[in-house]
Amino acid sequence: MASHIVGYPRMGPKRELKFALESFWDGKSSAEDLKKVSADLRASIWKQMAGTGIKYIPSNTFSYYDQVLDATATLGAVPPRYGWTGGEIGFDTYFSMARGNATVPAMEMTKWFDTNYHFIVPELGPDVKFTYASHKAVDEYKEAKALGVDTVPVLVGPVTYLLLSKPAKGVDKSFSLLSLLPKVLAIYKEVIADLKAAGASWIQFDEPTLVLDLEAHKLQAFTDAYAELAPALSGLNVLIATYFADIPAEAYKTLTSLAGVTAYGFDLVRGTKTLDLIKGGFPSGKYLFAGVVDGRNIWANDLSASLTTLQGLEGIVGKEKLVVSTSSSLLHTAVDLVNETKLDDEIKSWLAFAAQKIVEVNALASALAGKKDEAFFSANAAAQASRKSSPRVTNAAVQKAAAALKGSDHRRATNVSARLDAQQRKLNLPILPTTTIGSFPQTVELRRVRREFKANKISEDEYVKAIKEEIRKVVELQEELDIDVLVHGEPERNDMVEYFGEQLSGFAFTVNGWVQSYGSRCVKPPIIYGDVSRPKAMTVFWSSLAQSFTKRPMKGMLTGPVTILNWSFVRNDQPRSETTYQIALAIKDEVEDLEKAGISVIQIDEAALREGLPLRKSEQAHYLDWAVHAFRITNVGVQDTTQIHTHMCYSNFNDIIHSIIDMDADVITIENSRSDEKLLSVFREGVKYGAGIGPGVYDIHSPRIPPTEEIADRINKMLAVLEKNILWVNPDCGLKTRKYTEVKPALTNMVAAAKLIRNELAK
Repeated sequence: MASHIVGYPRMGPKRELKFALESFWDGKSSAEDLKKVSADLRASIWKQMAGTGIKYIPSNTFSYYDQVLDATATLGAVPPRYGWTGGEIGFDTYFSMARGNATVPAMEMTKWFDTNYHFIVPELGPDVKFTYASHKAVDEYKEAKALGVDTVPVLVGPVTYLLLSKPAKGVDKSFSLLSLLPKVLAIYKEVIADLKAAGASWIQFDEPTLVLDLEAHKLQAFTDAYAELAPALSGLNVLIATYFADIPAEAYKTLTSLAGVTAYGFDLVRGTKTLDLIKGGFPSGKYLFAGVVDGRNIWANDLSASLTTLQGLEGIVGKEKLVVSTSSSLLHTAVDLVNETKLDDEIKSWLAFAAQKIVEVNALASALAGKKDEAFFSANAAAQASRKSSPRVTNAAVQKAAAALKGSDHRRATNVSARLDAQQRKLNLPILPTTTIGSFPQTVELRRVRREFKANKISEDEYVKAIKEEIRKVVELQEELDIDVLVHGEPERNDMVEYFGEQLSGFAFTVNGWVQSYGSRCVKPPIIYGDVSRPKAMTVFWSSLAQSFTKRPMKGMLTGPVTILNWSFVRNDQPRSETTYQIALAIKDEVEDLEKAGISVIQIDEAALREGLPLRKSEQAHYLDWAVHAFRITNVGVQDTTQIHTHMCYSNFNDIIHSIIDMDADVITIENSRSDEKLLSVFREGVKYGAGIGPGVYDIHSPRIPPTEEIADRINKMLAVLEKNILWVNPDCGLKTRKYTEVKPALTNMVAAAKLIRNELAK
């Protein structure tokens, strides 16, 4: 019985790629150094899978930034502003598209389906001249082959690539991206020919857009694309992988009818209804790659239940045609549980990171082949039982409090317009008030202080003194820049979700459980294993301290319940909504303590609210109902004069704008500049927004410093669709990933632009 892995984490067990990338970007190491680190990581991954017994091992899932940008490079679809003149695309052009450079901005970045992973959005139009400009797929296949590992090269499918793209600036928004399919397929044929010549016998096309609610003409594009590719694919085994949700019945019918396709991969963890489609009819003689091991969470697989599922499928597709697989790429999980030295043994027994999931996949395949590892299955069953019965998982008081929430929709008593009037009388802010999103640069020295405090190398007094000094500097800088509503810079926080999770009950933490978010950006999601509550205040000390340094309003900075949920590894033994309500009650306690401490502006970030939106439209209203409700719970008890902010970033918000309004925040700051201001289009189309709103005026994920005139132009575009008395001026997101040499001039220009427009409005 065969086994397969859809994809694997790229960063390395100790974030080796992250550090290599940042060293290269900072000019401290060469391109050859970066390539060497990357090659070593790939070799280690391939050998690990081969050594475990995996038959279908993926290649070309490694990336220096993201796999969609890799596809853009392969197709030579470089926007003209980057000055690429042809030939093999090198690091300069590649990273300019991802991060921008001193003269031009980066391409738009958005979330990869409903995950916390991001991708660079292709910019296409009728004049794009596609050309085979990156041979990465065939190079990595050859690289693995030289190590004695025969792999399955993985490509982003041609239809998914186009469906995830957007019309380039200046191209009519009604332009049909699918009209480019013949040109794109011409390049895919060249890639396929190279892979065949190199000896590949299998090829995997990732087509996850098949799980979306697609119109008939989009489904037809899959039929057309693979019919066109069929002659080129002759002699190859072709796997089409889907993941992240159930595949709709019409899409299933389209997929299983595609010409030249040998195998189909399905997510049977998040797509349990797909099982019914398979049972209702599966093409004779085709392979089923059954994704029964969760690629997106860190809980150990229930091997007995998975084996039962697989045995049922075996009777449908045949023993030789069933392949055990992960539900999606393991990119979304941590790398290896063996690196976790501080997790207690009980919780550790409940978990499986990427390395352990490979073992689970192989164990299931072996069991199907009649070689069941009884000891391994027995230990797994014991761990499953331990988790279900452990007293540390349940808290009766928390469950009772969460259950009591269902009788109210938790709205503040006064409407937002009256609240804004009361807040303005208290805060006395100018027109177009300026603020930032929360974090300031995380310097090497600051990281050292936090690291040494965690390692007990410095005392608590020394730690508090160092953080206090950093906050004082950040406050002084903001006053010097003449920013209106200040932040304390979050120097005590390595990560916004991890920081709160460490202070809430029901959470566990890893040492090396890093997951890639984009490029070199990694996060370490906490693990929610039990009921959640707040034992004590979490931020009041630091926020009060920061407020004592200034007479200007100081924002209290919190992470909202939905974002904590979506950026954690969440327990899978109760509905996600129940866990969210528990977190909301904990944040509510913190909000009310901040208010009592004299903090009159409190930001409750819901950066990931859109990210958790189900991919199927039939499930979206239910999610938005409980997610928005959870946010309102956090601040329902505050006074009218306490201004509640929220923040959202790097997703497509236009389709949930009415739910955002229903959150009933006083002010929302929201990513806008990197996405070419597409957020503003909803207001042009007549949506009325009465609360305060700060669409981002510059992209913080690029080192580029925007000039004052550019920011002023953005503000004027906003004023064309938004009232001046509700508009705020702020960056797209927090500043922790930037350097002070970038932040100071960028914020200087931002404040100057706000003042320039204020003067024009006054005239």
